[in-house]
Amino acid sequence: MNDELRKDFPILIRKIYDRYPLVYLDNAATTQKPRQVVEAMTDEYYNVNANVHRGVHFLSQQATDLQEAGRETVRRFLNARSVEEIIFTRGTTESINLVASSFGQAFMHEGDEVIVTEMEHHSNIVSWQLMHDRLGINLRVLPITDDGRLRMDLLEGLFSERTRLVSVTHVSNVLGTVNPVSDIVQIAHSHGVPVLVDGAQSTPHFPVDVQQLGCDFFAFSGHKIYGPTGIGVLYGRREWLDRMPPYMGGGEMIKTVSFEHTTYNDLPYKFEAGTPDYIAVTGLARALDYLSQIGMDQIQRYERDLTRYALDRLSQIEGIRIFGPQDEREAVISFLVGDIHHLDMGTLLDRLGIAVRTGHHCAEPLMRRLGIEGTVRASFSFYNTRDEVDALVEGIRRVQTMF
Repeated sequence: MNDELRKDFPILIRKIYDRYPLVYLDNAATTQKPRQVVEAMTDEYYNVNANVHRGVHFLSQQATDLQEAGRETVRRFLNARSVEEIIFTRGTTESINLVASSFGQAFMHEGDEVIVTEMEHHSNIVSWQLMHDRLGINLRVLPITDDGRLRMDLLEGLFSERTRLVSVTHVSNVLGTVNPVSDIVQIAHSHGVPVLVDGAQSTPHFPVDVQQLGCDFFAFSGHKIYGPTGIGVLYGRREWLDRMPPYMGGGEMIKTVSFEHTTYNDLPYKFEAGTPDYIAVTGLARALDYLSQIGMDQIQRYERDLTRYALDRLSQIEGIRIFGPQDEREAVISFLVGDIHHLDMGTLLDRLGIAVRTGHHCAEPLMRRLGIEGTVRASFSFYNTRDEVDALVEGIRRVQTMF
């Protein structure tokens, strides 16, 4: 699987510091882009570039067709019911902020509550804290176990008559934990409460079916799923989106405007103010087609096998602490080694051509729960290999000798 696919990613043959082959293990932060994505975007810039929607000339209509074909590609990838439920944003962060702002404005009042978890990314914490400042809503937090799983036994007790939304990550960007989203949705819906899922770390690694999950909102980012930066998606059930006010005002999201009154456009355009990044939509659509051609099931099998191999190899390193569950996890491993600071470890691994992430990974509350400042994080893709895992292990051992 790897040798042929790796040829689609020219950056993987780079030499780092003109000496070491690149070992790219920072995929949870952003993935590399296959040449098919870059070429599709370049072709549109050179041959079809024109602003989309409402243009009567040939290029505008062709660009609009590409934009809406991209929306259909996303709908199919998520198995959403309608393209009207697919909104293009700049990424997961904007998607969550859109829901927080628009859903909050429509359905929340002072004293209302949102349930989140202890393992959330800052995007799924700060967005709601902003709504606390504006509306006076409160966060209720579902704790985790010592091995990084949600305390599902405590979830039911967090609901009250003031609960308005549950907002939860599908996969932890630190622990690799795959949360039981369908179970969470079932419990929330039994209380009449909708659920928003942060899918930034799930969509690149395994098939996602929003109808099967039953969630009301689902967000993901293009750059984490082999597409371009600055593009993302919010899926929302139409029955919610119809009742939510626009997130931003401007062109495209309107039907009519006067100085006295504005009427809003139909879905999904009501939430897409201004000129969209239509070139990035093409890139995202090509990335999703690329993954579909490989097969998300095949990607999941390969990455889980590679992650198990990495866990086994890393666990043999003296003094290592690996955070998160040892099973039922996706392709991310966060660790510390002895008393070596995570920044020192990451910096020295970089000198060997090994790219990992260090720090709190935009999850400071989780770090406090774990009693640490940060970790080293290695995250994997289908283009990574066992040889690269071996290089990581050997690199860590070399760093150990320096301390």
